[in-house]
Amino acid sequence: MKKIILAFLLVTAVPGVRAQQTQNKPGREAWFMDLGFGMFIHWSLDAQVGAVISHSMAGASQEYLKRYTTELPRTFNPKKFDPDEWAVLARLAGMKYVVFTAKHHSGFCMWNTRTTEFQIMQTPFKRDMLKEVIEAFRRQGIAIGLYFSPEDFYFLYQHQLPIGRLQHPQHYPARNPALMEYDKRQLKELLTQYGRIDVLFFDGPAEGLKEYAWQLQPELVVTRGQMNTPEQSLPDQPIPGPWEACFTMGTDWQYKPTNDPHKTGTEIITMLIETRAKGGNLLLNVGPKPNGEIQIEQEALLRELALWQLVNQESIHNTRPWPLIREGKYWFTKAPEPNTVYVFVPGGNEWKYGERKDFIFHSLEGNAQTKVEVVGYASELVEYRQGFDASLSVQPTAMGLAVSAVNGQRLYTNNRWPNPVVLKISNVAYKPLNTQEKRDTMDGAH
Repeated sequence: MKKIILAFLLVTAVPGVRAQQTQNKPGREAWFMDLGFGMFIHWSLDAQVGAVISHSMAGASQEYLKRYTTELPRTFNPKKFDPDEWAVLARLAGMKYVVFTAKHHSGFCMWNTRTTEFQIMQTPFKRDMLKEVIEAFRRQGIAIGLYFSPEDFYFLYQHQLPIGRLQHPQHYPARNPALMEYDKRQLKELLTQYGRIDVLFFDGPAEGLKEYAWQLQPELVVTRGQMNTPEQSLPDQPIPGPWEACFTMGTDWQYKPTNDPHKTGTEIITMLIETRAKGGNLLLNVGPKPNGEIQIEQEALLRELALWQLVNQESIHNTRPWPLIREGKYWFTKAPEPNTVYVFVPGGNEWKYGERKDFIFHSLEGNAQTKVEVVGYASELVEYRQGFDASLSVQPTAMGLAVSAVNGQRLYTNNRWPNPVVLKISNVAYKPLNTQEKRDTMDGAH
């Protein structure tokens, strides 16, 4: 026991000797939680054929693997690639960080690497795509994140190992010293040649690699591999600490040219609201076309998000969960200011443009100083309506906080903007509810 204590003291006392970092720094995790919303970008050479990214290699025949690894690199040449357009669109949509697939499971590297010939410089494109993406998003003030797969199908193919997802001991870098060394060489390039990287998403076994990544960049936030990152689903309740939900807009991560119905803008905005109400970040995916453009369906959805964020962005960033995350259809987030809450109210047919609506929020307790505002709207005029009363009122009652407001900001020509309206209520306290009251409010009884 004395030897263990002595060894610990030596490590912590000797100048230049540092204990191995085994977790994200708490301050950096708090910074990450404040971001709230990010852009995931899945893109690789098999976007040319509209395939699920990388996974068609798993279990494939030798003939298929040869075609995949030799023919697809010969034709990958995205001549309309403009990462500045991507970055501007992300900024307009209120995205504060990006996570780009530097290397997906196929092993194809989207940067100029010395570790393999299976990379972007061996295509007709012949440019360091990752470098251009990083520089474009930095110009927009967006934090930089990289997706990295510790599993590498091309490595397995070269070493004549069966290709699959964690179905063989040699799929794990911790059990495959050659794969571990290969991954570390790639991580060293990524974390030493492109400046500060803010976020690293390990899609696969991260043991031994995340610790190495922290050695290279101690301020790095490791998401998958260190925190909860549910895919295509949200938890029923808030998760303590940082977490990140990853969602596609359609049914696939990479570009899928056919058979791919997309979510509506309202569904995505509601998903963002629910994620923030539960304390998580939403990482929303785009899958660029083979020529480098973001497909029109996804661009359109991002621009719908951009309009909603132009009005309501303060309710999404730098927020935390309110003690009660929702009352029926009304979601809550806690503002950075003390005793201030945002309430998200469904719009569209449920709260039409120019319509007054009265609310009772059972879990909010007001006082003489309580104030309410409709985020983005001055509550003075409704366009073209003479003598219309658009004023706000707020009143503490025994039942809860009573609010009356008009949805008066005109965002569409036909006045049918379908997305949520946000109320900001200050100088308000949480009013604890009993079990039956909670059940009633969660079920939508108002």
